[in-house]
Amino acid sequence: MRADHVYAYGATAGVLGDLLLGDPRRGHPVAGFGRVAGALERRLWRDHRGAGALYTALCVGGAAAGAGIAARAARRSPGTALALTAATTWAVVGGTSLGREARAVGGALAAGDAETARERLPHLCGRDPQALDEPGIARAVVESVAENTSDAVVGALVWGALGGVPGLVGFRAVNTLDAMVGHRSARYRRFGWASARLDDVAGWPGARLTAVLATALGPDPRGAVRAWRTDAAKHPSPNAGRAEAAFAGALGVRLGGTLSYGGRVEHRPVLNAAGRPVLAGDIERAVRLSRRVTAGALAVCVAGRLFTGALLRRGRA
Repeated sequence: MRADHVYAYGATAGVLGDLLLGDPRRGHPVAGFGRVAGALERRLWRDHRGAGALYTALCVGGAAAGAGIAARAARRSPGTALALTAATTWAVVGGTSLGREARAVGGALAAGDAETARERLPHLCGRDPQALDEPGIARAVVESVAENTSDAVVGALVWGALGGVPGLVGFRAVNTLDAMVGHRSARYRRFGWASARLDDVAGWPGARLTAVLATALGPDPRGAVRAWRTDAAKHPSPNAGRAEAAFAGALGVRLGGTLSYGGRVEHRPVLNAAGRPVLAGDIERAVRLSRRVTAGALAVCVAGRLFTGALLRRGRA
């Protein structure tokens, strides 16, 4: 079986596995990587960019190299290679768990139970839930769904199409490190710089594809294009801004504004200022759009990998 066919069948099986099963309940490989990265951080941490760059290189390089060794060993058997691709895709793609957590918060808000919604919000993002009223919670969830559709789903599929199993694993390692050390706290301002910048680079193609698909598959393509063009570049993240602006325009809601992280207040630009405030019911709409974007990303990545494979074979013929 050709490598492009292995990716096509394996990625499809992995996304279906995520759809049916969600994340692995125990022994999640991403959690295991996080524990190893945390232990290495305790040994290497210095308030210096060089130490952070070494840490990032060891974590990402080690994860990608290990995945590469496994992928090369699996080539001897097409069935094993397909199973490895499917299992890796299932492990690194987190769309179903994202939707499940978002819906849990949305259900609590719809039932008028703001306290339960605040308790569940940290499963989705790092904001201070006690600083948010109900519309603020709903807005935080929709923003998280948009950003994580790019980070937890589309970006992984893109890098899987580009690099196979090592691409899938390497992207998830980069994304995980950014979540661990990439934020602008006093401890990680210098040490986490390399992880944050590498995440910006790795997330670039997935964020743009997410915005394109949210525009094409959302209920208001014109609104998505308008918000993407006028507001995305205002966001402090070069990637999250694209996904969030496109979702905001597609759903007709207003995102951004004042946020609170760990007691630190940020005033972010408003995305889609012409939209209305986010309501609890918009969470379900965002999750449905995320599911459509996931299906679209899978189709695009599989088609792209098959097309590239066919071109390469034609060039060698």
